[in-house]
Amino acid sequence: MKTRVADLDFELLIPYEQLEKRIREIAKQIGEDFEGRSPIIAGILTGSFLFVADLVKNLDIPVEVTFTKLASYFGGTASTRKIRDDFDLTIDIKGRHLILVEDIVDTGNTLHYLVDKLRVREPATITVCTLLLKPNAIEVSIEELKYVGFEIDNQFVVGYGLDYREQGRSLMGIYQRVG
Repeated sequence: MKTRVADLDFELLIPYEQLEKRIREIAKQIGEDFEGRSPIIAGILTGSFLFVADLVKNLDIPVEVTFTKLASYFGGTASTRKIRDDFDLTIDIKGRHLILVEDIVDTGNTLHYLVDKLRVREPATITVCTLLLKPNAIEVSIEELKYVGFEIDNQFVVGYGLDYREQGRSLMGIYQRVG
């Protein structure tokens, strides 16, 4: 199945049913790992909003949900390696278990920046959960990365919250660029 987003063509990579199944598995693992605790789920906007919603719906432990917003793509198809910090967490994380939820990890630079920024606030733990991981694009190792939905090749993707020029977020599934 092909689709056009702005001026680029994309084809289906991961159907929505596969996303749903994997998110249920991740939620189950988080529930087991954090049993008896009430972690803070911190979604990294904007791309993670659908993933956060579906993940939280499938958790069987109490959680608080908050968001932060960082950007490194700025409408293009590759990371600029410049991080814009649009807004910060608004709740106190000191002594709390924090789970950062990201849509995609490619270079690792944005997450590395965020983890370092939040570590000084003394959370009990910081754990990272990402829907997509591009292992061949990693430049900075993220020790805190524990939950990965899918590993994909180093390709540009949209859908399920991820965008190209602010379009394509509503696609039900993950689509890869073709051509």
